[in-house]
Amino acid sequence: MIITRRAIPRRTVLRGIGATVTLPLLDGMLPAFASQLPSIARLSIVFSPNGRNMEKWTPPTEGPGFQLSPTLEPLAPFHQRIVVLSGLDNSIGDARPGEGESAPHERAGGVFLTSVHPEREGRAGISVDQLAARELGRHTQLASLELGLHANDIVGQCEKGWSCAYMNTLSWRTPTTPLPVEYRPRAVFERLFGDSDSTDPAVRRARLQKDRSILDSVTEAAARLMRDVGAGDRARLTEYLDGMRDVERRIQRAEEQSARDIPAVDRPAGIPASFEEHAKLMFDLQVLAFQTDLTRVITFMLGPEQSNRAYPEIGVPDVHHGLSHHQGDAQKLAKIAQIDTYHTRTFGYYLEKLQATPDGDGSLLDHSTILFGCSMSDGNDHLLQNLPIVLAGGSNGRLKGGRHVRYPKGTRISNLYLTLMDMVGLTLDRFGDSTGRLSV
Repeated sequence: MIITRRAIPRRTVLRGIGATVTLPLLDGMLPAFASQLPSIARLSIVFSPNGRNMEKWTPPTEGPGFQLSPTLEPLAPFHQRIVVLSGLDNSIGDARPGEGESAPHERAGGVFLTSVHPEREGRAGISVDQLAARELGRHTQLASLELGLHANDIVGQCEKGWSCAYMNTLSWRTPTTPLPVEYRPRAVFERLFGDSDSTDPAVRRARLQKDRSILDSVTEAAARLMRDVGAGDRARLTEYLDGMRDVERRIQRAEEQSARDIPAVDRPAGIPASFEEHAKLMFDLQVLAFQTDLTRVITFMLGPEQSNRAYPEIGVPDVHHGLSHHQGDAQKLAKIAQIDTYHTRTFGYYLEKLQATPDGDGSLLDHSTILFGCSMSDGNDHLLQNLPIVLAGGSNGRLKGGRHVRYPKGTRISNLYLTLMDMVGLTLDRFGDSTGRLSV
């Protein structure tokens, strides 16, 4: 006897007390929306601050089969899934006559995703991620996510009276509307899966105090769904829910640890103790957001421009920004290379998680366009030329990896952004100071 199973709607959710758990793509959903699969595109931007040690970053060879540089060596497992781009610049952000040399980090942050010269009081341009969010966000619950590892507690005016918004975020919804970055894992988790519209916040607090999982309230609904799907979907659901529970438990452990340690350390409550733990937890939340199609656009800052984070866990107790003003000192340059490599290795964790997460006829990595980069090349001179940029992912078959491409001097990164928009299905005539599309 042949058993015919009813197709599951793509937007099926598991509802409980204080929870709305969106499901990943299941085989049982395919009959209902298989024709839409090719159009699903995701854009992810991962940012690292304060420039690079470009000698250790830049691959020594070009073209297909290029040799990885020391800083990019952690991406060796993804050699055929990345494209390294050299020679791109964002000179539109350089100081103009009358502005002096003030606020180089503010200008670098403000111009990175806008390619529009930032003004002192806080006016730039609509960022490329937000243009993508206008289109891709029509199909998702959240138009975009803006995440980071830093608090947005610096407001008002920063260096030489420039707006602190340029330090805190890369994303601009309008030329005068910067979008705040969320750095608290609990807040991101609740935004993705908490049912704030129908639940009193007191109920949520009570659940946390009892150390209960947000999944506890959807156990019955999950069990019912398990009976209605095939063996493959049951395995996929189990893996997804287990992964989600693991993320939540790690958030709870961070909250418990910070509750014990807060009197002794300068760390906000609920934030993991180490850079790596915090970054991995935030990357895992991004994977969940993509996996459940809650959003298709995410911007993630490993740190703000002018970041003063130190990295004693890798033997670098010096603050990052101070090291970036190396003045050619070999020891400082070596420490910058250590930090750069550490950031690259952390980014590699994200690619690994995307590759391991099934999505339709491939993986999330296959169906994503990912930019990993920095708003400066050499931090000592605050250079906006020859920016360190990596593209990763399959872009739904539009991106061929395994290459190092060097563009002629003066090639504008805004031209790359036009090409990225093409990859995610949005055609623009112009962006920022663009002059045409790039061949990637």
